Amino acid sequence: MNQEIVGYHQDDENHWVAKLACGHNQHVRHQPPFINRPWVVTKEGRQQMLGHRLNCKKCVDNSPRDWH
Repeated sequence: MNQEIVGYHQDDENHWVAKLACGHNQHVRHQPPFINRPWVVTKEGRQQMLGHRLNCKKCVDNSPRDWH
């Protein structure tokens, strides 16, 4: 289920986590060659991706919200 990115925060290991409109969190790492998300490493890149939709597996699994 696709959900919009509405914000970001960093976890305890300083990895970026997207806050999704559904109330779930999803890591958005840039770890080439396996995960290629160069936009996540800059503030400008993250800002440009606000509103972009990510597939939320937690919604598919009916998981409880991570935040309200």
